[in-house]
Amino acid sequence: MSAVTPAPLPRRLLAEFVGTALLVAVVVGSGIAAATLSPGDVGLQLLENSTATVLGLTVLILWLGPVSGAHFNPVVSLADWFLGRRSAAGLSLPDVAAYAVAQVGGGIAGAVLANAMFEVGPGLSTTDRVSGGHLVAEVVATAGLVALIFALARTGRGALAAPAVGAYIGAAYWFTSSTSFANPAVTVGRVFSDTFAGIAPGSVPAFVAMQVVGLGVGVVLTLALYPDAGEVADDVVVPHATDRPEEIR
Repeated sequence: MSAVTPAPLPRRLLAEFVGTALLVAVVVGSGIAAATLSPGDVGLQLLENSTATVLGLTVLILWLGPVSGAHFNPVVSLADWFLGRRSAAGLSLPDVAAYAVAQVGGGIAGAVLANAMFEVGPGLSTTDRVSGGHLVAEVVATAGLVALIFALARTGRGALAAPAVGAYIGAAYWFTSSTSFANPAVTVGRVFSDTFAGIAPGSVPAFVAMQVVGLGVGVVLTLALYPDAGEVADDVVVPHATDRPEEIR
């Protein structure tokens, strides 16, 4: 049997850029639509926004996961490297950096695209989201996301990643006070839309710092529950390597 071979890095970076861009376009675009369709009803706006995000994220993982793993999130990519490094599985550290650049660039592009579709003028968000509760929520949301993804991979249930990750993010919209950003690339991208889904630039450093803390908590929890989880880092978020290179061309 031939060696396990991932798709070429440029193709994986394209998948990460497109996937993160469309994820942010879904989040921001549905937020704009919700604010327009349900003015004055924040609860209904959040329901509309979260429903679109659940469905959009699920579809994007199914579509692009076989190419890049559908990380769409620097935290997930960094966890993939850290947990897989001892068993030579998952991303290399240079690949993590390349993924992060593609993801952040995609996040910004997605916000600009959503603004264009809804004819929202350019500008940075003025929505200040920093509070003690929001920061705790980002730790919880990010830790849960990392732990879920690696548990699915370790137990051979990667096929369930798309609906499970979508469901987790959808639930976290409601059970976390921050509405579960849990993603530095999405956080940066949402700066570029002064709409319902935006976040002010001044809130970003604290959010990203708490997402990194959540990464640490998620990794510790993963290792406590599944000490050998790093051996399946190639299957995060979904399997994206093949032992028959001709399958991915």
